[in-house]
Amino acid sequence: MYSKLQYISQGETIDEQLRNIHQALDAGCNWVQMRFKNQTAKNAYTLAEAVKSLCEKYTANFIVNDDLHLTKEIDADGVHLGLTDAKINDARMLLGTSKVIGGTANTFEDIQNHVKNGCNYIGLGPFRFTATKEKLSPILGLSGYFDILQKAKKNKIEIPIYAIGGITLRDVSPLMETGIFGIAVSGIITESLEKKILIQQLNEKLYANVIV
Repeated sequence: MYSKLQYISQGETIDEQLRNIHQALDAGCNWVQMRFKNQTAKNAYTLAEAVKSLCEKYTANFIVNDDLHLTKEIDADGVHLGLTDAKINDARMLLGTSKVIGGTANTFEDIQNHVKNGCNYIGLGPFRFTATKEKLSPILGLSGYFDILQKAKKNKIEIPIYAIGGITLRDVSPLMETGIFGIAVSGIITESLEKKILIQQLNEKLYANVIV
């Protein structure tokens, strides 16, 4: 079962990352993507080991950003690959069929390629400008999501597609109306002083039209 809310971790140090992830889990997040850029292999492994243990405690999904070999070594639940990272089909060969592989997309063609190569979910964006990512792809906005998701529907693509990039609470309902499956966020959760309330509010909007 894919959560409609993904938390992408933030923090310059192991301690900052762990604090932010622990707080997000404690507030109700059940899907964590560990994003720890420009680090030594040792630091990345140390953090991944601690995050895996935390996610097991909270029964949350643990996805590693970019690092295929760390994903395999630590036996994480899966990996998320950017457009310039390892290829999806190479990741599938290395990780096998049981692991989750997510891919970043900016266009409908990106989605088609990812699906063809065995991707499990897509992070489609950016929705708007975000300072958390360098080398930003063209911004999509609501109309961009609507157009791409209409094409996906027409082509019978049913893979979960997440909106990403500078999303705020008030954006969630309009985004869900475009046909998006869920959202992937970082700063909105990291910076919130009322994480539990925020996550409840996000989930209410994300699951508003879901029939249980």
